[in-house]
Amino acid sequence: MSAPVMILLFVAAFLGMEVFAWAMHRYVMHGLLWTWHRSHHEPHDHRLERNDLFAVVFAAPAIVLIAVGMHVWPWALPIGLGVTAYGMVYFYFHDGLVHRRFPTGVDGRSAFWTRRIQAHRLHHAVRTREGCVSFGFLWVRSARALKAELSQKRGSSSNGA
Repeated sequence: MSAPVMILLFVAAFLGMEVFAWAMHRYVMHGLLWTWHRSHHEPHDHRLERNDLFAVVFAAPAIVLIAVGMHVWPWALPIGLGVTAYGMVYFYFHDGLVHRRFPTGVDGRSAFWTRRIQAHRLHHAVRTREGCVSFGFLWVRSARALKAELSQKRGSSSNGA
């Protein structure tokens, strides 16, 4: 397989993970598996939270893709590596930079990271599975738009809608 094709597959997998992560966060973590994700929305003093199990679940297909790509289908390797790269970036910046579970060496004051940190904090403004905003990580709307949506959701829930 040519290097350009491998790079294209890697980038497509990395970017595709944002769509996958958004859907999983919105419909699975705030849906069927809220029992795991709830730990991420509640204050605690534990080093680990039940929500961390998602990292194990999401790593498994990437590991399989890398193994299959090395031994059976070469196209699976760059896809598995793209998924893994997304997971590493997500872990480093989400758990390190946003939630400060470990030092990152990055201050997070750039416009790029400030926007993502604000969006994630607005997501955590709600501690229930419903009424949250901003389920993505790399692609996020402005804090102004998210605050307006959050305000609208709070208003409609208090009106019985």
